[in-house]
Amino acid sequence: MLINGKWTADWHPVQAKDGEGRFVRQQSSFRNWITADGAPGPTGTGGFKAEPGRYRLYVALICPWASRTLIARKLKGLEDLIPVTVVNPVLTAQGWGFGGYPDADIDPLHGAAHLHELYTRADDDYTGRATVPVLWDEATDTMVSNESADIVRMFNTAFADLVPDRPDLYPADLASDIDALNAEVYDRLNNGVYKAGFASSQGAYDEAVAGVFQMLDLLEKRLTGEYLFGPRFTEADMRLFVTLIRFDAAYHGLFKTNRRRIADYPRLSAYMGRVLRLPGVRETVNLDHIKAGYYSIKALNPTGIVPAGPDHVTALLEAVK
Repeated sequence: MLINGKWTADWHPVQAKDGEGRFVRQQSSFRNWITADGAPGPTGTGGFKAEPGRYRLYVALICPWASRTLIARKLKGLEDLIPVTVVNPVLTAQGWGFGGYPDADIDPLHGAAHLHELYTRADDDYTGRATVPVLWDEATDTMVSNESADIVRMFNTAFADLVPDRPDLYPADLASDIDALNAEVYDRLNNGVYKAGFASSQGAYDEAVAGVFQMLDLLEKRLTGEYLFGPRFTEADMRLFVTLIRFDAAYHGLFKTNRRRIADYPRLSAYMGRVLRLPGVRETVNLDHIKAGYYSIKALNPTGIVPAGPDHVTALLEAVK
């Protein structure tokens, strides 16, 4: 990680833990917003106006948090306005790197070797981990945001005048219900799989894995319609989907969340297929990057061997192409 702008220790998946061995996730530190007129958003400073060609999104295709920003970018029609740079999925001693892997990009702006170099470019005294996604402002050469939840919402609203008539992913009449469901799904499922996989005590693992499957069971019962809120696809669906599509390929085995597979949940499986068939969503899923990335975590998989399957996920992705 970086301490006062200097790389000081090899990358490790456990960011922090509490006294009971529970995994504690680092909070995002760059929280500015792009807005239609450049006015300040809910957090951070102003000056980031929605303009075509000004911003770049850095992502890892293995990362669920980054992938939900990619889905928002697709559904809101922002591909021509906001280009994407994909990092190497295989984690190095210095975290995310550029190039050197199929479908991974070099850094087109600064020729950086590792993502952490962008963090110190934005803040030369930065302390913390260099995470994805990163939303970069090329005009001022600084980072707008590294918080995926904020990026999804600014993509939803900031560029509406430039790309009109796109679906509202956070409709006002559902906002409070979306917020409530997001919080529950995040704690028990999105972050719950990480709390299980990176637990450093049996008690912390048992607690986390119980929460994961309680949430999956509840969601299986809930999905009597097309999406989480009936016929309307919202940001809550994006949050759920990015965990589901990785579950059987990575979390089930590597993170020990192996009571059941998503394939064992008929409604969740059908739902995953429906989301994949939305325009552009399939393009955000790269199973090779997902498996290469997760199974490169030496603390969990010291041999680096990448499993062959799961065949049912491969078949699902092939069917949607």
